[in-house]
Amino acid sequence: MAPLAQAAGITTTVLVQAAPTLAETHYLLDVAAKSSGFARGVVGWVDLNDQNAVATLQSLALNPLFKSVRPMLQDLPDAEWILRPQVQATLSRLPALGIRFDALLRPAQLPALVAMLDRNPDLDVVIDHGAKPDIAGGVWQPWANLMRAAAAHPRVHCKLSGLVTEAAANWTADTLRPYLEHLFECFGPQRIMWGSDWPVVELGGGYSRWRSATLELLLGLDDAERDAVLGNNARRFYGLGDD
Repeated sequence: MAPLAQAAGITTTVLVQAAPTLAETHYLLDVAAKSSGFARGVVGWVDLNDQNAVATLQSLALNPLFKSVRPMLQDLPDAEWILRPQVQATLSRLPALGIRFDALLRPAQLPALVAMLDRNPDLDVVIDHGAKPDIAGGVWQPWANLMRAAAAHPRVHCKLSGLVTEAAANWTADTLRPYLEHLFECFGPQRIMWGSDWPVVELGGGYSRWRSATLELLLGLDDAERDAVLGNNARRFYGLGDD
């Protein structure tokens, strides 16, 4: 990742879990600690439905590199898992611990997420990958309306990442444009953050192709807005500090 990031002028990153294990969370924290300041945060995994979840999160929160927790909602058979009582009890403790919530989901889980947001107005949330709309199939609803409902909560942000792996192999910037424009309409440039989704992005055309498409799609923004999307919003949301 480092050579790709350096070529793109990226100086800071956040590492995000890809496996639902505490071992991976601790591994990423170790990698970040040894990165000489390049990785300034980790989004880890904890089973929020476990009765010991709060104690686990309290322990992880002692490490300043631990920024957010991400259950892999997209892979769970229960679309309303996030509304389970034990999960809700855990989520309610996150703000006091200074832990954010990364929502990795698909449109099918969005109704439950919106219900969760109603119950947790103090929780800082980022929706990963724009909630993975079916771009290849040209599906628009109910994704579009549900994202608007989620964006009505002012503490909710959205990542521009993972879109290309939901598109057909021959995607172009114009393929992504309607979805990206809708996200900007809903969230505005101050609650959108760019993400590489590396290495998964290599399945959808590659890092450089996605980065180039992003820069093309952001041409309508002014310099401050573009800087916000490409880094400053993530710094603020995850509490990464300054260079």
